[in-house]
Amino acid sequence: MMQTNELQQRLSQVEDTIHDAARRCESTNGVPMAVKDSMQLLDQRIMQSSDMMQSQDESRIRQYIDDLEQIGDRAKDACENAPEEMDDSLRDVVMQAHRQLSDLKHQLH
Repeated sequence: MMQTNELQQRLSQVEDTIHDAARRCESTNGVPMAVKDSMQLLDQRIMQSSDMMQSQDESRIRQYIDDLEQIGDRAKDACENAPEEMDDSLRDVVMQAHRQLSDLKHQLH
């Protein structure tokens, strides 16, 4: 597993991206509910990252990241199935959050 401080730094970057995407989902008109719901759930779950890191339980941390990535998969799928008129910058930040989670998951396994 990667070093704790590196993992915390990566999670902090992912958290910033998720917060940005969730905030944009709330403030942008015409965002499909599937995208909003997924990003809101991700935003809620990423808030638990500091508690998870304090546990220092590698298997719990790995499972936590896996769970986040699965929610990110749902957000990505919702974006891919969204109407073309969905805001491109919002679509980009949701996809970026998914990529970051996916990269992090692969580094942990």
